Amino acid sequence: MEVRPKDEFTAFRTQDVGEHGHLQRVAGKRSSGSWSTATWLINKEDAHMEGGKLIPDTKDAKNLLKKLGSKPVHLSGDRFKAKDRPNVPERAKPTPAQMRARRENIKKAQAARNSNS
Repeated sequence: MEVRPKDEFTAFRTQDVGEHGHLQRVAGKRSSGSWSTATWLINKEDAHMEGGKLIPDTKDAKNLLKKLGSKPVHLSGDRFKAKDRPNVPERAKPTPAQMRARRENIKKAQAARNSNS
C-alpha cells in the first residue's frame, strides 16, 4: 500500500511490525535526512480484496487500516494507495497516546534501574 511517492526518497529500509513477516513498514530517507513511511506491505494472510476494497483479516491489519488518513484505493493487481495518518498540529501535542507511552517508558526505565540495584 503506497503512502508517499518513491521519488521523495533517496534510500529505503523495511521494518517488521507485529508478527514476523506479516505487516512491514517501508521507511524512506529524504534528502534532508529525515525518515518517514513510504509504503506498507500487508501479507495476503492478513487482508483480502473484496469488490475492489481491502478487507483486513487480522487485528494488526485492521489497526493499520484504521490509523491511515484515508481508505485504501485499489490501483492494480495487489497495489493500493492511501494517505498516511493525519498530521497532528503541535498545539494538540502531547496527545493522550503520547502521554500514555511516555508514562509506560518511564515505568520500564524505573523498573530496570531498580532491578539492577
